Amino acid sequence: MPIEIETPRDARNHIDETLPPSDWVIIDQRMINTFAEATGDDQWIHVDVERAAHELPGAKTIAHGYLTLSLLPRLLKEIVVFTKLSRSINYGSERVRFTSPVPVDTRLRLHATITSVEDIDDGGARIGQRCEIEQEGRDRPALVADIIRILYP
Repeated sequence: MPIEIETPRDARNHIDETLPPSDWVIIDQRMINTFAEATGDDQWIHVDVERAAHELPGAKTIAHGYLTLSLLPRLLKEIVVFTKLSRSINYGSERVRFTSPVPVDTRLRLHATITSVEDIDDGGARIGQRCEIEQEGRDRPALVADIIRILYP
């Protein structure tokens, strides 16, 4: 269940608070193939199931790191809901690390913390968040990223 925050500036009341995790999402081969087609990144480790079965540790294809990163907007909406929000803009990343490969059919979920809130014009806020994508049954996260979004009420 996501937490509800009224306006972007109200997020400052939740800095360094442990937020609830997102729901699990399964990274299946269809998702990997669709991402490969959209990005042109069709390296065999992602899309060649037969070759991966013979040549990769774990005998499975692995998801693109950028596919894992691209899940952040979807999963962030499951953690925090702003009840007075007109728009959200991805401002950038301070740091992104792909810390462990994601084999096909892995379940992932997001853990996030609000790390900073800076007021900007028009009642908006620049919000920093530490994001960690957990892999079910593994000790290491798939991704750790410090991201920045601009939100307006």
